[in-house]
Amino acid sequence: MPWATNPLFKPTAEPPADVEAAAPRSTPSPSPEQHITEDNDDGFKQPTDKFTFHQIFYIFVLDGIGAMILSGGINFAIAYAMYATQDVTTRPIRLWLFPNTLAGDAAVTIIVQCLITWHIELFIVNRDLRKGGVHPIGFIPEPKNRLVRWFMFLDRPQETHEVRSIVHWLSFLRSQILRALLIAVVFFPLIWGPSVGFLVLVGKWEDKDWYYDRVWAPQVFKLIQGGVLGLLTTPPMVIFWLTRCGWALKNNEEHYGER
Repeated sequence: MPWATNPLFKPTAEPPADVEAAAPRSTPSPSPEQHITEDNDDGFKQPTDKFTFHQIFYIFVLDGIGAMILSGGINFAIAYAMYATQDVTTRPIRLWLFPNTLAGDAAVTIIVQCLITWHIELFIVNRDLRKGGVHPIGFIPEPKNRLVRWFMFLDRPQETHEVRSIVHWLSFLRSQILRALLIAVVFFPLIWGPSVGFLVLVGKWEDKDWYYDRVWAPQVFKLIQGGVLGLLTTPPMVIFWLTRCGWALKNNEEHYGER
């Protein structure tokens, strides 16, 4: 049962078989219960058979609401820097038309924020798991669908690359970026459509497009969009890594936190 290698962690003594996944050793493994206990000595906690209060708090409050506040604030600041000083006479702020298109801004924000959030959670959640700061999820069964198993880093093909080599880094980043983009595709219609609807309501119709002042419509729009996107996308990403770690420990995947 392979696991995704992470060059941010300390490499293992033996290079993994795959730049995206490391197969367990061929030597006989102890029972899952014994192996999980040994992993706990390195900081990992046992996978849970149901959601705990701490997991719920970690997923939906610490990461979910925390991401909403942080993402909303950052997007508000970016929008203020982008639009507050614009000369709307020569560079009007409109819904569809360039150079300042809020519909285009909304689309780019969804893609970029999903990419950034995925990589932040990749590092933070795996760090917390490795240090024993949160229990992995152990009650979600492994999927049987081939595409879902690929998305969850299951059944990876094996190939040899040196850990932390350029090829390893590029392959690792490619695999993470691809999954982050798929998350963006899923959430794009849920976020972009309502964003455009909100902008239509607050815009002023002139010359076949909606127009906006420099403040505060663009800033409030980005605040709301960034906050909602952070709230909706961050918890599933956290659950992804907690669940993946639970499978790794229950299936005796060795040196999980070093991948």
